[in-house]
Amino acid sequence: MIAPLVLFDLDGTLVDSAVDLLNALNTLAAREGHAPATLEAIRPVVSKGARAMLAVAFADLDEDAREALRQPFLDTYAAAISAHSTPFDGVEPVLAAIEAAGARWGIVSNKPHYLAVDVVAAMGWNARCAVLLGGDSLPRRKPDPDQLFAAADALQISPSECVYVGDDERDIVAAQRAGMKSVAALWGYRLDHEDPQTWAADVMVELPAGLLAPGVLARR
Repeated sequence: MIAPLVLFDLDGTLVDSAVDLLNALNTLAAREGHAPATLEAIRPVVSKGARAMLAVAFADLDEDAREALRQPFLDTYAAAISAHSTPFDGVEPVLAAIEAAGARWGIVSNKPHYLAVDVVAAMGWNARCAVLLGGDSLPRRKPDPDQLFAAADALQISPSECVYVGDDERDIVAAQRAGMKSVAALWGYRLDHEDPQTWAADVMVELPAGLLAPGVLARR
């Protein structure tokens, strides 16, 4: 039986957004007279957020200089946020199965809320996503559990009745701190040295279709 509420991270879990983020970085790089970044270099850090991507694409700049590029990067990305972004293969059947079971699903992301809203709209999920929180929706974000608590509270569901699925260690830590069942999405974005085995997730799943295996999306 599927839990009453299944929460997901966004980038690297539900949506493959790496190419649109790379294109925004490289538009900015061209504007700054900087060499372009490669998808191979950027993809592993997408789940780490804008600052991590800028640190890879503009590694020769100091932290203050990269910080000055953060908003221009986000603005460039916002202007073409879904040119190439798509749900990962197998995600749509998972969302449909959750809905068919009479359960609900939502998104808790560290992406700025206004950008997450635009991605969800571009995927056609506005009427289906029961709750959506971004990284700036609350003072603290993952790995702190506040966003997960807020998402569950918004739908009046106990955190212990929820499942959280994410592709980054901080997703798993946040779920653990919130008392939610944690599912590590191994198809997502991570660096070569990161070992999901050390995250101590309740379940690890290789591909989105694996979320539909018996018991994976069940409550604890």
